[in-house]
Amino acid sequence: MKQLTKAEEEIMQILWDLKEANVATIIEEMPEPKPAYNTVSTIVRILESKEFVNHRKQGKGYIYFPTLEKETYTDQSMNKLVDGYFNGSFKSMVSFFMKKNKMDTADLEAILKEINKK
Repeated sequence: MKQLTKAEEEIMQILWDLKEANVATIIEEMPEPKPAYNTVSTIVRILESKEFVNHRKQGKGYIYFPTLEKETYTDQSMNKLVDGYFNGSFKSMVSFFMKKNKMDTADLEAILKEINKK
């Protein structure tokens, strides 16, 4: 699966939240300063070429929708992070984040409870 740029990921987050949207609606959801219509349209077409997005015709325009679920992309991204930066060790990743974010034992226990629920 191909990786997304920051701009592509921002648009995908919007499409995952909205389920479907035209370019104008995507732009409405973006923070200020809003990008140009042509910029967003180009990024959406790139997302189509990467097979993250598809479209259907509506009137004179198009409605875009994700073809990949957010969870699938998140899983793939997390696996790449763990493999690339922590030699595939989830334990090393958790240890790193505990040190960097000054997590305490209560935070770790809360995380373990969430994991055990699943």
